[in-house]
Amino acid sequence: MNKYRTHNCNELRKEDLDKTISISGWINKKRDHGNILFIDLRDNYGITQCIIDKENKNFLELEKTQLETVIKIEGKVVNRSDETINKDIDTGEIEVAIDKFETLGICKELPMPVFSDQEYAEDIRLKYRFLDLRRKKIHENIILRSKVISHIRNEMMKFGFLEFQTPILTSSSPEGARDFLVPSRLNPGKFYALPQAPQQFKQLIMVSGFDKYFQIAPCFRDEDARADRSPGEFYQLDLEMSFVEQEDVFNVVETLLVNTFKKFSNKKLIYDQFPKISYANAMLKYGTDKPDLRNPLIIEDITEIFTRDDVSFEIFKKLVKSGSKVRCISAKNTKDKPRSFFDNIDKWAKDQGASGLAYFTLEENGDLSAKGPIGKFFSKKALLEIMKITNSEVGDSIFMACGKQSDLEKITALARDKIAQDLDLIDDKIFAFCWIVDYPMFEKDETTNKIKFSHNPFSMPQGNLSEKDFENPLDILAYQYDIVCNGIELSSGAIRNHKPELMYKLFSIAGYNKRQVDEKFSGMINALSFGAPPHGGIAPGIDRIIMLLANEKNIREVTMFPMNQNAQDLMMKAPSNVTEEQLKELNLTLKTKK
Repeated sequence: MNKYRTHNCNELRKEDLDKTISISGWINKKRDHGNILFIDLRDNYGITQCIIDKENKNFLELEKTQLETVIKIEGKVVNRSDETINKDIDTGEIEVAIDKFETLGICKELPMPVFSDQEYAEDIRLKYRFLDLRRKKIHENIILRSKVISHIRNEMMKFGFLEFQTPILTSSSPEGARDFLVPSRLNPGKFYALPQAPQQFKQLIMVSGFDKYFQIAPCFRDEDARADRSPGEFYQLDLEMSFVEQEDVFNVVETLLVNTFKKFSNKKLIYDQFPKISYANAMLKYGTDKPDLRNPLIIEDITEIFTRDDVSFEIFKKLVKSGSKVRCISAKNTKDKPRSFFDNIDKWAKDQGASGLAYFTLEENGDLSAKGPIGKFFSKKALLEIMKITNSEVGDSIFMACGKQSDLEKITALARDKIAQDLDLIDDKIFAFCWIVDYPMFEKDETTNKIKFSHNPFSMPQGNLSEKDFENPLDILAYQYDIVCNGIELSSGAIRNHKPELMYKLFSIAGYNKRQVDEKFSGMINALSFGAPPHGGIAPGIDRIIMLLANEKNIREVTMFPMNQNAQDLMMKAPSNVTEEQLKELNLTLKTKK
């Protein structure tokens, strides 16, 4: 190939026997057998085993060369003996007998080993990310990321989409997460914002007459880190389409994701056509709008049971009278579980901030009854009704919680996952996608009691709205949707509101007057006044897609240079201080925090 190598470290095979070759890479591992030194040489493509005996003049120097030193090796390709063949690597039938070597890049003492995928502290891994990225598992994750993005890009072009880039420096948006602000030198006292998403721009592209747009878009949000969310920046497949309805968007995204997940994973997809679950039904049946459909457990509302005379569980009955609800989870065939199984779940619920989970197990000793701390409070008739609602049988256990709806949804969603994990009900070898649809357009802020947008303010409301509908804004549903896989939200999307007068009306319900809308969304509202097509789109998260395909629990494992939990880049030491001269150029002064 060139002066550094004739082959890469994954290329040599039995067909190359007796060839004199040169390969370059990092010393991955050394094994010193006294008279023979084995060296595993690694590059981006793989590993080749190299050998040198004590008679070679380079032996002593290679013996003391530090791991991860970059070297060039010249030598002859030879057969491995039968007992040393390594079927785990592509070059496992051959090795290279070293004639001579050259050091290309020296290596200091390593702060962490590279040949092992052993867990290390986050601060070490991120400070020395360039070493961390050499490790096999994460190196393969990043290569997978590149391949998936290339595949997505090709698929989108096959669907007739065009790729455009939208601005990085833009105006601040009042909705969503916190913006990252950038001071303007040429406009003193004013700031750009890094885009939380190209939302307004992609809609403007549709107004500009381009029919199908996509972009692998960088997005910036000043949010706290989570396992499935990077602080600072992330990437999404941003797409928008003109003259479409909700189903048209679904068809494109389903086809893309089915093709992508089948190509890059051996896991089975439960659905090629993703089920659609209304937001209201998701919150009732799963306690969350991000349900993991691998989990067979369903939450049921049994509030009505606690209004009956033949139920004497007074704690719940009093709460129900004051407006609380009762929801339960039926766990199948748990009659043989020890008392500790149930008590541990109850204790776990208390650790989550709930008052615990009440429970009983259905049994039949001549007649139907319930075993457990609260079983005695339920008549046979009440138990039969619960069995009917929950589709339960004798031998199943019922876990229940009582409280205000938002608190109840939170604890039952967590309990559904906890019980399924304890009973080993979740199959890790499958992907279960679904759409969550019919989101409410508005919701009430629990703190201020004011009405606000529940999702995307630019979404199209459902139905032919009349003045009467606007009198009950909390009943208005929107053409908003999320796509979820295995309990992870990949994306939100919507059919957009392309009618200026309707937009003014909806914003007025959320407390914005016409002047404020014109100020905050001047580009958008102006453009929609010049002939806007019906349009809609979505933006699946690239990082989360790769995380699922790589079977990783943390998004850091599929991101090349992530920040830590405090939004710091330990390798490049960002954020950093700036000089007085830089601040002066920007007309800024820093206020010292006491």
